[in-house]
Amino acid sequence: MGSEVQARVRAQAEAAKCASRALACLSSAAKDAALRAMADALTAHTEVIRKANASDLKAARAAGARPAYLDRLALDATRIESMAEGLREASRLPDPVAGGDYETVRPNGLEIRRVRVPLGVVAIIYEARPNVTSDAAGLCLKSGNAVILRGGSDALGSNRVIASVLAHAAYAAGVPEGAIQLIETRDRAAVDAMLGLRGMIDVVIPRGGAGLIAHIVAHSRVPVIETGTGVCHTFVDETADEGMATAIAVNAKASRCSVCNAMETLLVHANIAASFLPKVTAEMERAGVTLRGCERARAICPSMEAATEEDWATEYGDLILSVRVVDTMDDAIAHIHRYGTGHSEAIVTRDLERAHRFQREVDAAAVYVNASTRFTDGHEFGFGAEIGISTQKLHARGPMGLAALTSTKYLIYGEGQIRA
Repeated sequence: MGSEVQARVRAQAEAAKCASRALACLSSAAKDAALRAMADALTAHTEVIRKANASDLKAARAAGARPAYLDRLALDATRIESMAEGLREASRLPDPVAGGDYETVRPNGLEIRRVRVPLGVVAIIYEARPNVTSDAAGLCLKSGNAVILRGGSDALGSNRVIASVLAHAAYAAGVPEGAIQLIETRDRAAVDAMLGLRGMIDVVIPRGGAGLIAHIVAHSRVPVIETGTGVCHTFVDETADEGMATAIAVNAKASRCSVCNAMETLLVHANIAASFLPKVTAEMERAGVTLRGCERARAICPSMEAATEEDWATEYGDLILSVRVVDTMDDAIAHIHRYGTGHSEAIVTRDLERAHRFQREVDAAAVYVNASTRFTDGHEFGFGAEIGISTQKLHARGPMGLAALTSTKYLIYGEGQIRA
């Protein structure tokens, strides 16, 4: 690891740690004013951000990046305004810090109260999507945490401008300097340097592909909140309304195929396959989706390509969908548990009992009945923006909003009690 990179990352972590102590004591009003100032600054610098993003996109195209990847990387005026609105929405949410969630008076007279507190310094390591720079900075500030951002190399120009705009606006509004840090290097040694800073960085949250997440989980000495990949399924039950099922499936796959809550596999009950598959295939193909089906699905719709074993476990992040015909709900659930990543799963059915059974038995962060998996999102769940979608079970699971960026501490009041 380069000593220069290691020293620079350590210095930024030290600055963030120092800032985090002051930030944890900042009032709700001060944090909310800073968030509004940051939102206004993003809007005011739209053209500067777009210019930097255009350079990133040009380089990514020249390097042969896929259209779905370019979609994740791209920022236009609408997306920048959405980033700004995410900050404004965060300013309107209740402050997650200092509120009590438990209190008691013990027989010896001790008064015990539990309150929410910031985690401290949160490191976000992410790929491609520069909007994460704004979302992460805003949520960490609102929850009283300093943040260290390390985005993907392809988005460095965009991230550099966004982080600079946000930091200047926040510091001018009274946020302690050092609270928003961007690691401005393409050197991958910076990531490993961050992962070794236990005691300075309190938690690492990776957002990206399976390879990035696996590397961080395997090498980090800092606690990790694992945001998993999204091999998401929709199961069309034999009792499903076929029109509803088609609309849900097309939305889940084609509305934005590059995101982690997009459907990757469609499971169809055998009793409905002959009538349903031709309809959904036609709509998917109209939307530009390439279908890869099992033998039974291809017997009904020969235009499908043949699915391989690898397809069932693949997060495409593209306009590709695997399709499988199953005989029973048990088969659908077994498939999900074998190939799913615990992200988001859905059933389309008219049978309430079967719906409840599916929700009870499927092990995932979000389990839907008669709705698209695309709703697994912090904004859609009412959390404002999100810091990521956790597929692990400790500390946080599902879309991670403000509450997931806090821990607890106990406040104890006594009158001279000593323990016998």
